[in-house]
Amino acid sequence: MTATHPARPFAAGRLPRVPFPVVDEVDRHCAQDAEPSTIHIEIHLPGRLEEDRLRAAFAASLALHPRVLMRERPRGPFARRYEWELTDGPDRDPVGFAPAAPGALDRARAASLDTAPPLALSPPLRITVVEEPGREGCVLVVAVHHTALDGPACLRVVATAAEIYGGRSADQPSAPARPQAAPPPAHAGPAPLARPARVAAGTPGKGPGNGQLLAELPVPRRESGAPYTVNDQLMVATALTVADWNRLHGSAGRPLRITMPVDDRTRGPQMPIGNGTRLVEVGFDAAEVASGTDIAALLRLTAERTRALKAQPRPQLGRSASLLTTPLVPVAARAAFTRGLRVLAGPWTSTTLLSNIGRIPYPLDFGDAGRSAALWISAPARMPRGLTFTTASTGGRLHLALRWSRTLLGDEDGEALLGLFTRHLAATSSEAP
Repeated sequence: MTATHPARPFAAGRLPRVPFPVVDEVDRHCAQDAEPSTIHIEIHLPGRLEEDRLRAAFAASLALHPRVLMRERPRGPFARRYEWELTDGPDRDPVGFAPAAPGALDRARAASLDTAPPLALSPPLRITVVEEPGREGCVLVVAVHHTALDGPACLRVVATAAEIYGGRSADQPSAPARPQAAPPPAHAGPAPLARPARVAAGTPGKGPGNGQLLAELPVPRRESGAPYTVNDQLMVATALTVADWNRLHGSAGRPLRITMPVDDRTRGPQMPIGNGTRLVEVGFDAAEVASGTDIAALLRLTAERTRALKAQPRPQLGRSASLLTTPLVPVAARAAFTRGLRVLAGPWTSTTLLSNIGRIPYPLDFGDAGRSAALWISAPARMPRGLTFTTASTGGRLHLALRWSRTLLGDEDGEALLGLFTRHLAATSSEAP
């Protein structure tokens, strides 16, 4: 939720209300129990956390970021909008401590993917502290309902809680640098209306929901003055991974389109809380990601495309989504229409999503519990995409979350995709042979 719709104050006894912004509404329209729209955040700390002190730190952080204190307001059948109701405080304590037992982390991870925090209770996130016998330190597992918040916004809330818990303020990062207006690339990729490739089905797992694999990889090297970024290297590795996977499963030949979130928000205390990224699509012709492609040339081509897309102003989900959420008819009718359109447009949905959070701009220093040693974030992997790549960098290491729909892929498929990605990412490094 961004500042697109300011809160509307009401008389005493009535809470302020905020109409759902476009991203929130579209995600709410397409909600399904089989594949909850959750964001998984996992923060590893070298020490242990004190329960009462942590609860107090998060309570204070929520008070400093009041826009996260929201719940979906009940509505009548003819209401024209979903609305957030901004609460004076949390409806429930979002912090929980799992019993220290073997397998506790695996259970917390599974719950983060399978069960979304309810939108009817404020705030729409859940923080579980996990300790396991014989394992040093602890892990914060954060489950976020993506209808309300994105990963970077939730990280800002956690960072504030860390500062309060540790008793010292961190240097406040600035907004990410974005390129000035860039000329369109010489080769812009496939035609806008070209039907993109789908990720080929592997061996689907048992039951619905998402599977996930977390890995720690070296950040790929770049030569000084290279015209591409680490994000471009990740984009190339993602494209080549999916292209290889599809070739191995007899589904090559179509162009690829990879959705890439772009976030221009400041990272300081005034960061707008909610869903604040805009989505762009990076296209690749089938020949550009063919076996034996020139990696250096593909990196330069990708850099031209991503630079132009980042510099181009665009609504968060494009102009068509803005039209879909115009409140001319009741929200229930718009929801049914949007769900039907989503099914019809499934074949033209982008192939996959790469969300590169980049270097985490906060120390996430919890005082005597220590600084974050590793951090993973994973985006939802609902069909029709069915596969997402999310990366973050901490301590000079790249933390990759590979997440997939179990109706498309199984655990062994995830391992195979990780192997392909690791190999292709290494090939983009300036140290590659």
